[in-house]
Amino acid sequence: MFLYGNEEKQKNMEMIAKRIEVCEKCPLNLTRTNTVPGSGNVDSPIMFVGEGPGADEDALGEPFVGRAGQLLEKMLKEYAKLERNDVFITNIVKCRPPQNRVPTQEEVKSCQSYLDGQIIVIKPKIIVTLGNTPLNYFTGESKITQSRGRFFNWYGDIKIFPTFHPSYLLRNQSSTKGSPKWYAYLDMRIIGIMYRALKQGKDVEEVTKTVEEKIKSLENAGGSQT
Repeated sequence: MFLYGNEEKQKNMEMIAKRIEVCEKCPLNLTRTNTVPGSGNVDSPIMFVGEGPGADEDALGEPFVGRAGQLLEKMLKEYAKLERNDVFITNIVKCRPPQNRVPTQEEVKSCQSYLDGQIIVIKPKIIVTLGNTPLNYFTGESKITQSRGRFFNWYGDIKIFPTFHPSYLLRNQSSTKGSPKWYAYLDMRIIGIMYRALKQGKDVEEVTKTVEEKIKSLENAGGSQT
C-alpha cells in the first residue's frame, strides 16, 4: 500500500489496512491472494471508489494496476492533469470476487466499516464513484448512464460524483461525442478543475455549482474546452 501526505493520516490508514489483512467477515477471504485496501494521497480533497479488485490487483495488493488502472491513470494525466498519487483510490470491497463478478450485498456490507473508516480519515470533499456498484452504495441509484456528471449529497457535506468504470470503457472503445468514453473524458476534465479549486481552499458548494455550468458548456461544445 503506497501512501502519501499527512503522517498521522497515513498511520490511521495503515491500521485500517492491517484490519483488512486479517478480515474473515465474508467468504472472499477464502479465495483472495492479497487484500487490496487502497493507495494514494491521504490529503486529497477527491477520493476515487471503484467496485473491487481484479486479478492483477489481487496478485499485487494494489488497486487499479491492471488494464483498467492503466486507463484510469492515463485519463487522470491527460484530462484531469493530475498524477495518480494526487488522489486516493480504493474499492467498495477489499478482496477480489471470483471471476471478477459483481460483489454481493453481504460482501459489500462486510467491507463497509473499512470504507467508512477510510473516508473518516481522508475527509474528502468529493467522492468519485467508478461504475454502478459504488454508485448504488453511495446514492441508491443503479444506472451510471443516467447519473454520471451529476452531484449527489452524502453525509458530512460530501458530494458524490459518478463516472464510468475504466473497465467498462475498455469494452466500449468508441470516443465519439455522446459515447461513454467521451463522457468519461469530460468528467475527468471536471475532476481536475474541482481538485485544483478545492486545493485552493474554495468551498465545495461553490465548486460544484461552478462546475455544473462547466459541464453543460463542455457538453454543448463537444468537450473541446479546457
